[in-house]
Amino acid sequence: MAIAPPSVLVVEDEPAQREVLAYNLQAEGFRVAQADNGEEALLLVAEETPDLIVLDWMLPNVSGIEVCRRLKSRAETRAVPIIMLSARSEEVDLVRGLETGADDYMIKPYSVVELMARVRSQLRRTRPSTIGATLEYLDITLDGETHRVHRDGHLLKLGPTEFRLLSTFMEKPGRVWSREQLLDRVWGRDIYVDTRTVDVHVGRLRKALCAHGGEDPLRTVRGAGYALG
Repeated sequence: MAIAPPSVLVVEDEPAQREVLAYNLQAEGFRVAQADNGEEALLLVAEETPDLIVLDWMLPNVSGIEVCRRLKSRAETRAVPIIMLSARSEEVDLVRGLETGADDYMIKPYSVVELMARVRSQLRRTRPSTIGATLEYLDITLDGETHRVHRDGHLLKLGPTEFRLLSTFMEKPGRVWSREQLLDRVWGRDIYVDTRTVDVHVGRLRKALCAHGGEDPLRTVRGAGYALG
């Protein structure tokens, strides 16, 4: 099982544009969910937080700008990158979109190639290991492209699950991940795995990280989960 590809939520009320966006994102290897209005978008985010949202400004029920405002006001969704799409080209609209919390803003009509590049740019910041980036934490280096991990110059032997776990930890050092969050990120929501399985694989990861000496970089937070550092 490979690292789960990033998930992108496309929120666009124009069916043709929505399908073009979904097709191109899927061709790039992303998992794609779709919504045609703001209310549905908020419900989908509540069910499963995406890694990135492509959000049209003009939407029925709840506008894109309001969806953006609500998501950026919540701690659990504040860090999700939002690329706002709009036919509004006035500077005041661009400023309003960015001030509401949008991470990027593209004016319609836009280049799909450029949009894909901006999607990758945002994910490079939030899910770097999934696009082949190299991550570093203290003396640990993880190469997302070759799937190799070194610590203090030593190549570590990691199973695929341990590699996905370490990728998750290294993307956000210091963040405490609950067992349920790790199950969603590492195993996926479509697979049933007992939460105790997380403890087993964290134990294996710890053993691999300390195989050549050095302190255990993983931290157990009682009643909460695990963190790197």
